Amino acid sequence: MSPETARAAFVLELRNAHAMERQSQELMKWQAVRLADYPDIEKRIRTHMEETDEQLRRLERCLESLNERPSILKDTALSLLGNLTATSNAMGEDEILKNMFSNYAFEHYELATYKSLVRMAQELGLEEAKSLLGASRSEEQKMAAWIDRHIENVTDAYLERIDQLKHAATAPG
Repeated sequence: MSPETARAAFVLELRNAHAMERQSQELMKWQAVRLADYPDIEKRIRTHMEETDEQLRRLERCLESLNERPSILKDTALSLLGNLTATSNAMGEDEILKNMFSNYAFEHYELATYKSLVRMAQELGLEEAKSLLGASRSEEQKMAAWIDRHIENVTDAYLERIDQLKHAATAPG
């Protein structure tokens, strides 16, 4: 592959990753304000929101080093999609489970994206980009592992909560 083609592919994927992180930001903003019943999850989501802000800065640094910028169109479209996804998840009583499932899948999508970007940076000899993207990949691995470790506990808490609500709704007086 020619260096020009490799560079163009790398820039495209950096822009896609930037838009992906904007989508993630929107999802987490919506989720964080609706997690009062799950304080441990709220805390982790808020921590990951800070990581995501840093991931966006890293992606911007990578793009700037190539004299490129994020795609406003992609960022806007995926931010909107993040809002729509969060809104649709909020419509059900099982919102917490839907969010855990979609977050689990999304973290793995992000992880795969960063894995690919690290490889591209390596192929292009862009050591700073490789290091920046590797840091983001590591954060995504940690978040995916955290979700994996907590899905069953969240499911148990959700079942307990809906059972309590059912009993409260059917209690006399």
